[in-house]
Amino acid sequence: MSQQHKAGTGALALAALGVVYGDIGTSPLYAFKEAFSGTHALAVTEFNVLATLSSMFWAMMLIISCKYVWIMLKFDNDGEGGVLALTALANRSAKGEGRLKLMIVTAGIFAAALFYGDALITPAISVLSAVEGLSVATPAFEKFIIPITVGILAGLFFIQRHGTGSMGKLFGPITLLWFTALAVLGALSIAQTPSVLNAINPVYAIDFALTHPAAMFLLLSAVFLALTGGEALYADMGHFGARPVRLAWYGLVCPALLINYFGQGALVLRSAEAIQNPFYLLSPDWFLLPLVALATAATVIASQATISGAYSMTLQAMRMGYLPRLFIQHTSDSQRGQIYIPAVNWMMMVGVIVLVFQFGSSSALASAYGIAVSGTMIITTLLTISIALMMPGRARILMLPALLIFVLLELMFFSSNLTKVASGGWMPLVLGLFLFLLLSTWKRGSTLIAEQRRKLDIPMSMFITGTQPEVPRVPGTAIYLTADPTFVPSALFHNLKHFKVLHEQTLFLHVVTEDVPYIELKHRLKVTQLAAGMYDIAVHFGFRQEADIPSALEGLPAHGIELEPMNTTFFIARSNVVDGPGGMSAWRCALFSWMTRQSEGAASFFNLPANQVVELGTKVML
Repeated sequence: MSQQHKAGTGALALAALGVVYGDIGTSPLYAFKEAFSGTHALAVTEFNVLATLSSMFWAMMLIISCKYVWIMLKFDNDGEGGVLALTALANRSAKGEGRLKLMIVTAGIFAAALFYGDALITPAISVLSAVEGLSVATPAFEKFIIPITVGILAGLFFIQRHGTGSMGKLFGPITLLWFTALAVLGALSIAQTPSVLNAINPVYAIDFALTHPAAMFLLLSAVFLALTGGEALYADMGHFGARPVRLAWYGLVCPALLINYFGQGALVLRSAEAIQNPFYLLSPDWFLLPLVALATAATVIASQATISGAYSMTLQAMRMGYLPRLFIQHTSDSQRGQIYIPAVNWMMMVGVIVLVFQFGSSSALASAYGIAVSGTMIITTLLTISIALMMPGRARILMLPALLIFVLLELMFFSSNLTKVASGGWMPLVLGLFLFLLLSTWKRGSTLIAEQRRKLDIPMSMFITGTQPEVPRVPGTAIYLTADPTFVPSALFHNLKHFKVLHEQTLFLHVVTEDVPYIELKHRLKVTQLAAGMYDIAVHFGFRQEADIPSALEGLPAHGIELEPMNTTFFIARSNVVDGPGGMSAWRCALFSWMTRQSEGAASFFNLPANQVVELGTKVML
């Protein structure tokens, strides 16, 4: 490997620390102590401490190191990860199996809905647990914990519209310092009580499970808190590639986390009272306030990664037809992936701040944490199994047993997390179900509108051979946006009805969002001549790309089509949905109609020049 390539991989691994590992990297603030607090708290005994550490160690080895970092990073969709990218990959692998494809898409969309529940809790629990270190420094600060947490979170959401490019350069070094501090504090504690390393032996976890099966079942929900960043790790792989992500995990993140967890365990073995906040009590007094500041910076970075992930997930859902068009602001001239979605930002801010006031402490929030992530993990594994079933014989034989072990473990974690439902775990589940309803309603309503238009609209083939030769032509170019190129756009139908003319050059343009993240420029346009002066234009984008139509149309001269901006008009139809005898219930139709009104207009969504757009309204009954 060349020195330049090594340097590039190292720089990407450093950058990945903040974005990819921000979530799981802040888990030591609260994960270990939750096993010994709350309704089902374990007694602080040597056997229980070692059993807890043993369970955490092997859970991280199996679920994070093996499943996510080693196996899941192989299941990328043209370099992109995350549950929606995996859903698209599994959908392609299904090869025409209609029922299987429906199950895959439904599962993937439900997992995406659960992701938003996790995206709300992560900033709240991370920042709150960091700021709680102030009360360890001095009890006088305790009454300021909630106001300071809310202030930090509100500030984080308010700066989103400015982009995070300049701050992003600091993410890697700060997170590197954070993981170094985790390792050093943990190692110093282990050096004082080296016997804690006995917990690496899985016998402690197995013995605890055999002698106290009910307690082990409840313990799994606390152990799972150490794994909650696994899904975010997979979703963010597309920013850096698999190699830097693996290098960062095996080279720094995994050792630092495990050393810190074992250090907390060693501290508690020496002093049971330290279980109140074992993370901060690892620190010497002189380093406590700097550690609070470093932890707060690390949790802000973790929150930023989660917020950015919510934007990306929303964009992918829009591209795949599961959400209406929302206003998107690109915050970087060089990085197209850096986006800001105001509607998502403000809803998340309100939700996160409500959670902080509602639960009031990281321990209370831990009761709500885990259900959404464990549910998403199970769906991710099941989708991967569906892909593995389509793989060649030897690869399938090697992969399936491991995936089946993972799904069994994750079912146990999910079942354990269900014990938290009454104490707050209902929140991410209700939110996930509500968002799934929104996503599925939009997809269903959009499908019904498309079916209704196919019944009412004139087939394009009939129009080309029949009516249009008799219609007078006027100078200029008309571009009609359409969802289905086999039918005449309703905007053209109304144009002919009222003005009874066609433009000299008429283009029927439809956007195709592929199941891959990116489409190269040379494959962006597909042009078909329908008749003299009439063309069908298919513009292909990946599901992670900005659908910038004017930019894409710059490639038309290569296909023999010239556009003069001052003589080109874009025609768009906007639907007004009303209740009717269609395939949706009245309440769901009303929900779809409300979502339609929140949708951003096609003109701004596709970046069309405002002074070249004509919009025509049509009424649709569902």
